[in-house]
Amino acid sequence: MDPVEKGYKQVNGIRLYYEIYGSGKPLVLIHGGGSSILYDFKEVIVRLENQFQLIGIDLQNHGRSEHRDIPETFEQDADDVAAVLKEININKASFWGFSNGGNTVMQIAHRHPGMVEKLVVASAFYKRSGMMEGFFESMQEATFESMPEPFKINFLNLNPDFSKLENLFDKDCKRMQTFEDWEDEILTSIESPTLFISGDKDVMKPEHTVAMWRLVENAQLMIVPATHGTYMMADFDGSFNDNLIDFTINEVKKFLNH
Repeated sequence: MDPVEKGYKQVNGIRLYYEIYGSGKPLVLIHGGGSSILYDFKEVIVRLENQFQLIGIDLQNHGRSEHRDIPETFEQDADDVAAVLKEININKASFWGFSNGGNTVMQIAHRHPGMVEKLVVASAFYKRSGMMEGFFESMQEATFESMPEPFKINFLNLNPDFSKLENLFDKDCKRMQTFEDWEDEILTSIESPTLFISGDKDVMKPEHTVAMWRLVENAQLMIVPATHGTYMMADFDGSFNDNLIDFTINEVKKFLNH
């Protein structure tokens, strides 16, 4: 599992890191908050690199990409991804976003509709009320110590600068703490075929994923027996459910190839 291409592109004032695996129809992989390309998508890349051209991008403040001294927004992330893709001559692709990356890919579909072939939105949300009880209260009290250890280790492996890790934690926290509900129009404007996925024990309520699915015309819905992301990657303790991951990735593959 080696990238066929990797490097940086200077877009919107900062250098963003990307990696490309395999060949075929382009599928852009957008990681979640606090994470990076391979942390979220390693299992996906292993299973799909012989069938798609997989393009992973580390978002601002994350992984190997540079950081900005302004608050993070999903809109900025969407514009950053679109700009990187233009730089590497990808005019149209499918997108798979996980967690906050799911929010980002919905904004890409809203802001850059011409770039989007199909959309996979995994464990995302668009209204505060959609998150499980106590989520935003615990975000208000989050401290650097409460950041999951695997995230810290992963970041420092890619970017061994502790102050940048603190910056990432600070920016990610603030984005969630200050999140304002999106208008339904963000979702109803999505024209591309869309697959919504979440776990039945995810950080967003299954009902919320259903509500999002209802707003997007001809969308598909998949609720799987899993916690946050464990249907596509290892759990925080490093364990993973191979059968469930195989199932999810096969369903996504069918959706993308249909």
